[in-house]
Amino acid sequence: MFDSLRVPVIAAPMAGGPSTPELVAAVGRAGAFGYLAGGYLSAARLAEQIATVRRLSDTAFGVNLFVPGIRSTVDLSAYVERVGREADRYGTEAGEPRWDDDGYSAKLDLLVEARVPVVSFTFGLPSDSDVERLHEVGTTVVVTVTSPEEARQAQEVGADALCVQGFEAGGHRSVFTDDPDDPCGGPLYGLLAALRLCASVTDLPLVAAGGLVRGADVAAVVTGGAVAAQLGTAFLRADEAGTNPTARKALDDGGRPTALTRAFSGRPARGLVNRFLREHSAHAPAAYPQLHRLTKPVRAASGGAGDPEAMSLWAGQTYTLAEGGPAQDIVGRLWEDARQALRRAARRFE
Repeated sequence: MFDSLRVPVIAAPMAGGPSTPELVAAVGRAGAFGYLAGGYLSAARLAEQIATVRRLSDTAFGVNLFVPGIRSTVDLSAYVERVGREADRYGTEAGEPRWDDDGYSAKLDLLVEARVPVVSFTFGLPSDSDVERLHEVGTTVVVTVTSPEEARQAQEVGADALCVQGFEAGGHRSVFTDDPDDPCGGPLYGLLAALRLCASVTDLPLVAAGGLVRGADVAAVVTGGAVAAQLGTAFLRADEAGTNPTARKALDDGGRPTALTRAFSGRPARGLVNRFLREHSAHAPAAYPQLHRLTKPVRAASGGAGDPEAMSLWAGQTYTLAEGGPAQDIVGRLWEDARQALRRAARRFE
């Protein structure tokens, strides 16, 4: 699937708004590949987005789903109190820290019925039967992994390809099991190391993700063994992206480091460092999606007020190097820069 792309670039699924149908369609028209982010959407809303992509473009696209995790039973009362004070600060109320499966079954049924070309999974493994259902309608199944052991497990359930995520990536780490005693949720591998380690245990096609924003990055991972590069942060400032305006400004301003935190969602994720991240990271338990539900109104109020200090500003380590503009232009720049980087590298080996 991905090894036949004219441009070996994939626009990553970015849940919460940035991954719009317009972005997916524009990337596809430019010869690359785009994902809709099924996370946090209802099945009905996801169906609307799929229909919109198909109306805007006849190119292949994908949908990403969050695999439901085990319900955490950790005591959340102290963190609920902390977030309650934040809610008061922004004139809102904290959300209910409830667990749910993000409507997983209904959305999987939709994707089977809609015969979406590619379905990727984050936060864990789909079941053997889920993979079988998708294969029966001709869907390519991709599993996001962060380690060679996860790569082995994904191959065993019948994945057709793997998205290998390095620690440089913005947004949530896709560790299958979030270790509550590890602030990063599990072992950290840089992207190139993760690619080589995963390639040593599987012959499945590998897509590389994590801190890739320039064409030279695309060239680096393709020469490192990937069939394509998956970029999220590189498209956050695209004209077609649904990125919150307050988050766009924070990205434009630059100057903030990034860090991994559970403070916003209960799962380790990389974002720009702000007040909320600094003050609450050390106290946040491993409880996803309870913390996501709990902090959601605070994050929304912060963004709505134009204040970036209590938002989840997900971005990769190299976010300051990303550029804005129409998505088609971003893809074009990436492709031309990648080709130039490969030509420069080839001259070094002559």
